[in-house]
Amino acid sequence: MCIPLDMTLLASMNEINDCKLKISQLRALVAVADHSNFSAAALQLGLSQSTISHAIATLEEELGVVLLIRGRQGATLTPIGEQIIQEARQILQLLGAIREKANLAKGLQTGQVRVASVRSISTHILPEVIVQFRKKFPAISVVIVECDRYAEVEQALREGRAEIGFTSLPASPEFETREIFRDEFVALLPPGALDENASLSWEQLTSYPMIMNLRSPQHNKTVRDHLLCFGQTLKVDYEVREDSTILSMVKQGLGATVMARLTAEPIPEGIQVKCLPVSLERVIGVTILANSLLPRAVFAFLDTLKEVWQSPQHTL
Repeated sequence: MCIPLDMTLLASMNEINDCKLKISQLRALVAVADHSNFSAAALQLGLSQSTISHAIATLEEELGVVLLIRGRQGATLTPIGEQIIQEARQILQLLGAIREKANLAKGLQTGQVRVASVRSISTHILPEVIVQFRKKFPAISVVIVECDRYAEVEQALREGRAEIGFTSLPASPEFETREIFRDEFVALLPPGALDENASLSWEQLTSYPMIMNLRSPQHNKTVRDHLLCFGQTLKVDYEVREDSTILSMVKQGLGATVMARLTAEPIPEGIQVKCLPVSLERVIGVTILANSLLPRAVFAFLDTLKEVWQSPQHTL
């Protein structure tokens, strides 16, 4: 967490240096303020109650003010104590941030992160994440393990050829997963097939010769099962191995296809993009092998992915 250093806090830190105050005294003050009780504060910090009392007493002596009112009901901050506690909390937070960055750096000096993904993720998602990751950790390399299918991504994790994978959810229980985004399946039609403002019906979609990708059996099954729910089937006339070939064939009027939008990008000019009559999505998640010992760099990469994806500036 980044905490701005304002002039009040800088002045407080200078005062601490001048008066030779101790961090342990500030920790004791914050603990007592949080619990309104010396014994509870001592228990939290793993110290004796007398040690906490001595720390508060010496802090008050150094500052020349009373910070806490002691009573049978516990301890409460005085008005000046209420003011000082804010700076004390900020100083402890800053120290925690410094320690966290130092600990992170200890395990992130060198190494690599291996990421398995299919083409659409490697093209549209990974580059942006890698750029931000390398800015923060320039000494760590990122290796992309390219796969044709999600099953291959998961197998790369099992075999230890990658630590992180992008796959279609849900995944098997052997993986820990987190949803990243949802991607809509769309129908891609030849130029001029329908009026631009017209909706697509099942009858219109199934009337086209279909062009499908042989390397996307999971997507093909998802689309086929979706249509079967509405009593529809696709007439597949062509099966090819490259999405770019499919898009070129659609543009030339040889047929239509149903494809996840991200997979289709960039969609050639002229091809009509229509929503399915009933929406269908794929859920893409990032995954690691559960209960595996992973280097710290892996979790730093996952944190960067989360930061990039949740950024207001991010666009798919």
